[in-house]
Amino acid sequence: MARYRDALPQLSNNLFLTDGGIETALIYQHGFELPEFAAFVLLDSQRGREALASYLRGYADVAAREGTGFVFETATYRASADWARKIGFTREQVADFNRRAIDLLCDIRREYEDRIPHMVISGCLGPRGDGYNPTDIMTPREAEAYHREQIATFADTEADLVAAYTIPYVEEAVGIARAARSLRMPSVISFTVETDGRLPSGQGLREAIEQVDLETDGAPAYYMINCAHPTHFMDVLSGDGWLERIRAVRANASLMSHAELEQAEELDDGDPVQFGREHVELRGLLPNLNIFGGCCGTDHRHVDQVSRAVLAAAA
Repeated sequence: MARYRDALPQLSNNLFLTDGGIETALIYQHGFELPEFAAFVLLDSQRGREALASYLRGYADVAAREGTGFVFETATYRASADWARKIGFTREQVADFNRRAIDLLCDIRREYEDRIPHMVISGCLGPRGDGYNPTDIMTPREAEAYHREQIATFADTEADLVAAYTIPYVEEAVGIARAARSLRMPSVISFTVETDGRLPSGQGLREAIEQVDLETDGAPAYYMINCAHPTHFMDVLSGDGWLERIRAVRANASLMSHAELEQAEELDDGDPVQFGREHVELRGLLPNLNIFGGCCGTDHRHVDQVSRAVLAAAA
């Protein structure tokens, strides 16, 4: 039975941490090959499962030390029908991967029961297509039908919510939010932005959030920004109302654009200390920001610096 599905503890003012750039860490720091950037394939081997568990424990240890809550995220960004087919898995197999991903998080959560006050389990969704260069734009109805399959699998597990990452255009976000609502699953929509603070589709971040809320009657529990450096979107964080809907940030370590990152042959892990300072600035711009993690190029060092900086600023 899901622990927090009906009352998400991160909707409070308490600080929560989550993990960093899982795929880039597994590839560049641990030497794994991830077909189509799919980390869920590691669940098929003992070595892979141990690597995923070790990776998550590194972040949970930071939360335990700092006394924060923690959001455990599944390694299922690519575990939907189209991406699974490209890798060579059937629908039945990918559904099993999604279930096993939740089981792994439940096992790790039990290890930290006496050390972390609130631990939330989130089922991770990714975009159907390229998160940085959307070409085949679905209608909201098409997006709802596509993502419903993965969300339905999570709904039958102990997942507390689903979170959709690097969503590049608003129609896909609307479809995801509607599918989750129909399955009584809380949802988080995480938009990615380019260096100008706009979605890859060209739409402004404010306009995207307001449109999703309008077309879904405010279905998402909250919004997130991920896979962009903090300086890429700080300048667009102004105005009333919509900023309160953003509770989470999982930023890139690198200042490079998405196009530059895709061409890079080495990992750019930026400056973890400066990364922490930038999140203090973000918290001053986003009144409800209380969930912090990382994306491409980040690891436990970055989240550690973010937690230290944010907690010191709040003291």
